[in-house]
Amino acid sequence: MNGRTTPAIVFLTRDLDIGGAQRQLIELASGLHRLGWKVIVATFYGGGRLEPRLLESGAELCALEKSGRWDLPGFVRRLVSLVRRERPDIVHGYLDTPNLVLALLKPWLKQARVVWGVRASNMDTTRYDWLAAVESRLAALFSRGADLIICNSEAGRVYHEGLGYPPAKLIVIPNGVDTQRFRPDPAARDALRKEWGIGDQEMLIGVVARLDPMKDHRTFLKAAARTAALHRHVKFVCVGEGARDYREALESEAAALGIEGRVVWCGARDDVPRVYNALDLLVSSSLFGEGFPNVIVEAMATGVGCVATDVGDTAAIVGTLGRVCPPGDAEALAAAICDAIAHSKDDAAALREQVCARYGAARLIERTAAELARIAAPRSSLAARS
Repeated sequence: MNGRTTPAIVFLTRDLDIGGAQRQLIELASGLHRLGWKVIVATFYGGGRLEPRLLESGAELCALEKSGRWDLPGFVRRLVSLVRRERPDIVHGYLDTPNLVLALLKPWLKQARVVWGVRASNMDTTRYDWLAAVESRLAALFSRGADLIICNSEAGRVYHEGLGYPPAKLIVIPNGVDTQRFRPDPAARDALRKEWGIGDQEMLIGVVARLDPMKDHRTFLKAAARTAALHRHVKFVCVGEGARDYREALESEAAALGIEGRVVWCGARDDVPRVYNALDLLVSSSLFGEGFPNVIVEAMATGVGCVATDVGDTAAIVGTLGRVCPPGDAEALAAAICDAIAHSKDDAAALREQVCARYGAARLIERTAAELARIAAPRSSLAARS
């Protein structure tokens, strides 16, 4: 394999800040490293809060030190230099912009096969700046340049095929969760609830998501207000960060709804397993874009029940063990939350068992490694003979 006895892969991603995609990338990179792959994660920007977790796994980190959106020549030069120096069998983009960068640079990436990681479904690019729509169209145009496109959901596969992505190159490998890291922990529950001022008799309902239009915190807040009017013992927490003006607008909305004293805004946290343990119910209120919501499987692995909107593969993931309602419908979301409160004795063991059986990290790593080895084998064999 390019003169080595072990396969090598370079992942390309924007950063390793706190987020579901970033945690999945670290899970996959760590697993491939354990299987004997040489793994390098290259980031546009360095300093992400999850970088220590990657380095602990033994995988390598390379920050390409992009200084801003339009800092392209130096960034491209450093990326191409990295790939030519390491001569990986695979270069793997994670999310749209890295995918597009690799497709555009493919002629300069030597022997490496190009793999795209696709993690969204029905995106609404009108809710973002003009560049999001341009990138979406360019990605569809250049998608044929990828050797393999891995979607994390069936909904994502169907959506991207509709955009013009080549069907023969699209496969689905669902996300995987480390069920040893995400598990019930009563001590963590007590400690974090005390930190947030949540009483023993109070029920805590939370959203764990970046503050972004895709996650639709506005509908969650409206549903929370309806729920709060019926249940005095319920409090809410929003875990995640976003643009300052957007957060301020959401906080103002909570105040207008009369629930500002019952909502904790705690920002992004890197102790997500503790967060899930502190919750009595997780809500995923996404309006669009979700392929495979990590938060649902992570919460279920921790034994926490879920109420979620029907976006991406959510309904299939939740199955019969949670509640699913239409996106953007505050009344339906509130009704589902209230139903969960009324039947709050969800079987934590059954929730965890379903995740362990269907979405364990080992399945993600094994399936991905097999697909990567399959497309790398012909080129690696050729390089070994040369």
